[in-house]
Amino acid sequence: MTAWLTRMTVWLPGPLRAAATEQRIHLLAQFGMFGAVGLIGFVIDTATVYALRHFVGLYVAGFAAYFTAATGTWFFNRLWTFRGQAGTAPWYIQWARFLTANLGGFAINRGLYTVLVTFVDAAARDPVIAVFAGALAGMVLNFNLSRKMVFR
Repeated sequence: MTAWLTRMTVWLPGPLRAAATEQRIHLLAQFGMFGAVGLIGFVIDTATVYALRHFVGLYVAGFAAYFTAATGTWFFNRLWTFRGQAGTAPWYIQWARFLTANLGGFAINRGLYTVLVTFVDAAARDPVIAVFAGALAGMVLNFNLSRKMVFR
């Protein structure tokens, strides 16, 4: 992805082309990969909410879904987005660090989810709306925390 983005810089106007350093292009590529993995997490999250909501309710299903989705995104980010940056810690330490580092994103993500399923009828009927809104809200914070604290 980095090579493709680098080739695309020839289409940028002069000032933007000058700002497109190798480091910034790499960061943009990594963010794109993180977002793609986030879509996988979104599918895991949504599937878990829909699978559990009739048994445990929307709130418990939403919180359980966060942990299944976070585990899935940690796994795919480890294999793809941050490949080669896993460090020397055992996988379970890195997984715990990932969950801990992303607590801020968790608070934003599930906070918005809870507000939406509580106050927006459409989100209560179709929780995918609340899951998606929460995921987008926490993504940027989670990317930065994952990059700086987990996959270094």
